[in-house]
Amino acid sequence: MSETMSEADSETEFRSVPLGEIEPARSRHMWTRSAVDVAESGDLVVTGEWDGTVTARDADSLAARWTADHPDHAVGIASIAGDDAETIVVAGRGETGTIAAYDAETGDRRWRYDTVDDLGEAVKDAVFYLPYVVALEIGTDADGNEVFYAAARRYERDGEIRRWHSAVYALEADGTVRWSYGTDASPIALDLDADGERLAVGYNRCMGDHDTGLVVLETEAGGVEWTWDPGTVGDRRVGDVSVDGKSIAVSSHGDKRGYLLGPGGAERWSVDLACETEIDGETLYAYPNHVTASDDRVAFVTGNTYAKASRETENRHPNEHRIVAFDGLGEFVWEDELRGFVHGLGVGGERIVAPCAQNFRVRDPETHGVRWFDLDRGDGGTADVDGIATAAAVDSGTVAVVEEPVEYHDDGETRGEYALRVGSFE
Repeated sequence: MSETMSEADSETEFRSVPLGEIEPARSRHMWTRSAVDVAESGDLVVTGEWDGTVTARDADSLAARWTADHPDHAVGIASIAGDDAETIVVAGRGETGTIAAYDAETGDRRWRYDTVDDLGEAVKDAVFYLPYVVALEIGTDADGNEVFYAAARRYERDGEIRRWHSAVYALEADGTVRWSYGTDASPIALDLDADGERLAVGYNRCMGDHDTGLVVLETEAGGVEWTWDPGTVGDRRVGDVSVDGKSIAVSSHGDKRGYLLGPGGAERWSVDLACETEIDGETLYAYPNHVTASDDRVAFVTGNTYAKASRETENRHPNEHRIVAFDGLGEFVWEDELRGFVHGLGVGGERIVAPCAQNFRVRDPETHGVRWFDLDRGDGGTADVDGIATAAAVDSGTVAVVEEPVEYHDDGETRGEYALRVGSFE
């Protein structure tokens, strides 16, 4: 990774520490293998690694404070500063699909919940079939008590029949399940409103009885307040959700558009993000994979180009790997290129950090990088990465990025390393 990054007129050096050995990523994207979080205190950076190792480090020196072993691949991390102490919550993908909470000071495990008990065991020894905690949200209830929300899923296939088993959980500070909401669809995203009263759940694949892309739950007991769906043919529905006041922004995999919804699911506006487009006789599209909304600004992120009629294509959708922002009325504000695939956004205040991995069709190392933007104005900066950036987090001016090595199938060279990179925007 380059030694410095710049934003406006300032420069900040990245500090780095290796994370050990990992199989290099290939031309196509691998499953999520790493996670990173900047704790609410701002002085702690926590990494989750492919082998289940969870390490908390001092944000300045990167010296390890503690290391814990999560039961599964540690693929998601969130933190909350409570009245007594800060808590680190880790999501897993593996045989048990474990959600566990760790003391931020010591690394001692406070509680553990295995979602496999609800979702069932994997029917095939393959990563895609394992129980997977796909999203975490942390908040407080009306009485000021900590509440942890998680979405987990498991996939299975029997011949032509494909099934999902999933659950959304609200867990108390001690790990006790307050309520759960189960479906036969595949959840992909959660977001909580500022008051902690409503939880938006995005469902990506709907193949069974559950047939709606967005469910809004009231957080006291988990009851359904309202639902929304793009109304498209097929099982693809929602890619991401983001709550802003009484509005919910949705990126739709069904029709490749972005939406802003009001109370009850009323559609305030929608925009074409990467809809089907004819180029050289091919019908191309790209999925809008991420969205973040705050203070009447909504930014959407698109992913890879796909061809409707074939697996491979030499053409590119004009809106692939882009970030585009709109105001509260749906008017265009700014856009920029990302160049590589973004596994997930790091969002802190008005700043968006996009860890950009490989563009598997272009296979150009110049597309690797970390790119950041001001949600309101769109200005920001870029830092190059030798490998691929696969996870990012930002809080209190601290930005943390996980880099993984990559080896393209058509050149055989391994680029980059498995490492944590930490810098500051302040």
